[in-house]
Amino acid sequence: MKQAIYGLVLYLFLMLSPVITLSESIMVVHMHMQIPLLVIVGMLFTPYLKDRFPNVFENWNYNGIPGIMLFMIIVIYWMIPRAMDEALAISTIEIFKFISLPFLAGIPLRDSWSKLNTLGKNIIFICLILISSAMAWLYIAIPTQICNNYLIVEQKALGWTFLLIGLCLFIYFVQSLFIKDYSLEESENE
Repeated sequence: MKQAIYGLVLYLFLMLSPVITLSESIMVVHMHMQIPLLVIVGMLFTPYLKDRFPNVFENWNYNGIPGIMLFMIIVIYWMIPRAMDEALAISTIEIFKFISLPFLAGIPLRDSWSKLNTLGKNIIFICLILISSAMAWLYIAIPTQICNNYLIVEQKALGWTFLLIGLCLFIYFVQSLFIKDYSLEESENE
């Protein structure tokens, strides 16, 4: 219940008009701070919702694949430059962002991640690395303005942050292949 309260407080904070204006005024903050924080809100809501509606999660997402697919679809949609532009220009798209990221990305991600096997998790990491690399190339290499509401300099900065995120995900993925997770085994032995 505490996590849900923290999630609600964060959600209400992110919906404040000055916070929205500030977080959407800088492209990197919009993409790499506001959007992940909205996903985290959904992740914080998940335990409460799983307690309240256990059959929904078991029937709909019993092996984690439908939930992780929904997460990927929503995340890829919000990486499209036009979606970011429309969120700033059209209020219904802005409302969709505040609904889709917590409830259609954050909740399915947290529910699905523990249900996926190692191969499934590795596939998701590889997909996220490839998507980050593609977005980095898109924002860095294209010399024209992709987003109408942001300058080319901001697009290039976003591209470099996508490259950094892709590199960090790659490093984490490679180390996870060689370093065994002992924390899981320790909790099972106790």
